[in-house]
Amino acid sequence: MENYSLYSYTCAAIAYLFFLPIALKRNQVRVPLVVATLCSFFWSSITAYTLYSHELYTSDILAFETIRNGGWYFLLTALLSRQQFNSHYQIFQRSRLTQALIVLLLFIIILEVSADFRFMLNALLGQDIRLTVHLLFAIVGLMMMEQLYRNSSMEMRWALKFLCLGLGAIFIVDFFVYSKSLLFAQLDSSLWDSRGFINALILPLLAISMTRLQSADIAKLSKITVSRKVIFQTTVLFGSGLYLILMSATGFYIRDYGGNWGEIAQIIFLFLAILLLLALLVSGKARALTKVYFSKHFIHYRYDYRDEWIKLSKNIAQLTSVTDLSDFIIVTLANLVDSCGGGIWLKNEQGDFYLAETNNPGFEPPPLLYRNHSLLQFIAEKQWVIDFIEYVNDPDVYEGVDLSQWDAEKNNVWLIVPLFRQNELEALVVLTQAKVPRKLNWEDHDLLKTVGMQLANALALSNASDALSRSRQFEAYNRLSSFLVHDLKNLVAQIALIVKNAEKHKHNPEFIDDAIATLENVVSKIDHLLTQLKKGNVQSNTGKLINLVDIAHDVAQQQMGNRPSLQLDIKQNKVQVIGEKEKMTAILGHLVQNAQEATDEDGLVKLELDSNEQNALIKIMDDGHGMDSKFIAERLFKPFDTTKGNAGMGIGVYEARDYILKLSGHIAVDSQPGEGTTFTITLPLSEHSQTNQNLRLN
Repeated sequence: MENYSLYSYTCAAIAYLFFLPIALKRNQVRVPLVVATLCSFFWSSITAYTLYSHELYTSDILAFETIRNGGWYFLLTALLSRQQFNSHYQIFQRSRLTQALIVLLLFIIILEVSADFRFMLNALLGQDIRLTVHLLFAIVGLMMMEQLYRNSSMEMRWALKFLCLGLGAIFIVDFFVYSKSLLFAQLDSSLWDSRGFINALILPLLAISMTRLQSADIAKLSKITVSRKVIFQTTVLFGSGLYLILMSATGFYIRDYGGNWGEIAQIIFLFLAILLLLALLVSGKARALTKVYFSKHFIHYRYDYRDEWIKLSKNIAQLTSVTDLSDFIIVTLANLVDSCGGGIWLKNEQGDFYLAETNNPGFEPPPLLYRNHSLLQFIAEKQWVIDFIEYVNDPDVYEGVDLSQWDAEKNNVWLIVPLFRQNELEALVVLTQAKVPRKLNWEDHDLLKTVGMQLANALALSNASDALSRSRQFEAYNRLSSFLVHDLKNLVAQIALIVKNAEKHKHNPEFIDDAIATLENVVSKIDHLLTQLKKGNVQSNTGKLINLVDIAHDVAQQQMGNRPSLQLDIKQNKVQVIGEKEKMTAILGHLVQNAQEATDEDGLVKLELDSNEQNALIKIMDDGHGMDSKFIAERLFKPFDTTKGNAGMGIGVYEARDYILKLSGHIAVDSQPGEGTTFTITLPLSEHSQTNQNLRLN
């Protein structure tokens, strides 16, 4: 077609003009995208005008193409800058490669615009370098596109996929055009004429990608950074070098032997490349084999350990039980090496390893491995990942360990991965063969060991949580027993007082009456404790209306055998609160008893009872030994901490404060060493008592 090239570039100019409103829409790369679109529109329009007017040679348009390349470089560089520095323009200040590329673009533009300068440089070098430079531009564009896509997160690849496909198509076509033109020292007119249509066809892909970027906008574009160290991939350089070598070989063949096989060889090469690409996309095994091959020979760092560690930590945090964790460990290790499944053996209290979980094992796993098994001793000593492929090829490596139990060939067993914590073997994971058998390298071993340590820590944490739960159950049981023993100790003290004075006062009727009353009180309290035990709650919070005046008299009678005697100072006839009579009597009795034990026999111990508008006020005062502020802050209310040696339980004051707080009350302590102690207890009055108190005040 005579005007094919004119229609091609005119179509491209119109397409870029229609794409401009899409580029102007609000998104994170609007400015670079608008610049790239305008540069491409300018390039395609000038080219179409040149073809229409025949005023310029085709080679004179190369300067405008350089400007177009600069526009797309600007867009790709902005995205790469976002990747590495979380800013669109930081890379222009911090990357010397970017600055060198800008200088190169400016130099080539001057070279292509200034004929005199170009002729002088051509004479100096002996050849025109423009075709070589534009071939280099195509390779640079492909490399930038590859770095952008490979180092993007999985979320952002969804948005960038069509952008990379479109720009990749532009630069691949340029690569073919200039590589062939460089070989034959002239532009390939058929490919060059088609570039306008190709540019127009890729714009829908760019539109889709821009729409996705706009939807991802702030929420996802900020996640484009995947690591502080962006990995440089070399697939473009490898592919470009292979293609240029084949093209050079074709050129030498034509030069030395003649013939018209150059284009045929190129077509066959492209066909084979496309066929290979389709095979890789369709065949899962071919993809796996290719992945293994390139990982072994072309990529230095196969794993991003930071990403693996963060991903594993997040997944572990979502687990809820040991059972889930066991299955998670199998699946995690299997996915790392593309295994089909396996089983996990955990260490029990005897040091043996029991089968805790399986996931598609494919064989009959042994239920128990005893601690003296040679396999466990070998792993504990070597801390190796046992590889049965290596074992088959070189059995001497595993000399001294019996692996016949696993029968790798029959059971399809591949790996035994130990999980160590502080050099102690905590678990074993046995994995079956991978979908594509391969030999592990040092990176695989390092990753398995690193992930194994993290999983072993998770196991230890889970076991510690279970042990803590059991310990808390025992703690609750022991605490229940302690409160019971404390209450029983006080009751035994009352009975012991009767026995102590029985011989002397057994003929005294008043003593007999007091003894019977005391025994009735003991029986009542023991019956109350038994009732609470049947309910399953030794500290029942059920409250009734009680009169603190009656309780104060009961406490005085209960402690009458101790010295110094308790003095009562009751300023109200009735002070009613909500609580348990027996519990309140025991608490006040214990505080009074503590005061008596801390005071000399000729000293003072006094219980004062009063009330205000809202609260009952109880003060237990003595002029005994007293306590310092450090003891009050650190030890007074601490359970199971006593200064009485074997004679005390250390829970009386703690129990008093605990019960008073449950009644919405408050307890305060004022004490000085050598001067005595005052316990002040504040309890809310019942509504009836508050009403009467207000009436008396009025």
